[in-house]
Amino acid sequence: MHAAIAAFLRYLEVERNSSPLTLKSYREDLECLLDFYTSQSLEIPDVAAVTTAELRTYVAWLHECGYARSTIARRLACLRSLFRYCTREKLVDANPAIPLRTPRQGRKLPHYLTTEQVGQLLEAPPANTDAGLRDRAMLETTYSAGLRVAELVSLNLDSWDRDSGILRVVGKGRRERIAPVGSFAAKALDQWLEVRQPGPKATADDRQAVFLNRFGRRLTTRSVGRTIDRYLLQTGLDRATSPHTLRHSFATHLLDGGADLRSVQELLGHKSLTTTQIYTHVSMRRLRETYEMAHPHAAGQRSA
Repeated sequence: MHAAIAAFLRYLEVERNSSPLTLKSYREDLECLLDFYTSQSLEIPDVAAVTTAELRTYVAWLHECGYARSTIARRLACLRSLFRYCTREKLVDANPAIPLRTPRQGRKLPHYLTTEQVGQLLEAPPANTDAGLRDRAMLETTYSAGLRVAELVSLNLDSWDRDSGILRVVGKGRRERIAPVGSFAAKALDQWLEVRQPGPKATADDRQAVFLNRFGRRLTTRSVGRTIDRYLLQTGLDRATSPHTLRHSFATHLLDGGADLRSVQELLGHKSLTTTQIYTHVSMRRLRETYEMAHPHAAGQRSA
């Protein structure tokens, strides 16, 4: 089993060119399977000996441990991928994970901020310190281009084309897209890049990074999360807000402003239109709320 998992992860890294974050997620999901055997005092079997019944026991164990349905669904998808690889490499005769049923998940609407709340957050960083200029550029860029936090921290100096006002972004699956950047974000980026300074211990990769930490090295996703938490506390905004909330807000505000769904899909870098459609539910919900508040005959019966 250990050898099969190692070979599968190498395949993802070398042949599929999966990102470090994707590899990390797969590794954690597969380590959970190994933890199951250890917790049940079972010997970790050869991959060819794993049965569907055994995997169903594993799924039941995940439920007992209190994992969210979304987490269980992701771990089942990981299992199917592992055994699909093993089948193709003739390590197993058949994929024992195929009969497993994915738990049904409720469709959760994304959390977003209003345009006024976004404005509060973007103006929170001080404009008279290097760290404040960096944070303002970071928040403006995330919202202006609808970036994932991993995309933000992976930006390099040559990703930014100031003359054209675009960013070249590498998203999920190493897919590249062009992201337009508005004038506010462009100005914030210019101001940050004027004071940006790599540290004495910066690596070649750090020196290419757009956003650096206080040591002059590439900023991490965790640092971005901590930074946003600090400004949420300062502004009194909903603590459920995360770096990804700015991406959700970006998509919601575009649709509210009249953008078509296909364009939003392209701007977000979604592979499937189905993924983007969740934002239409948010937009329609807001439209319904406005209708209920504003239309004189929206609620209740018409007066006689």
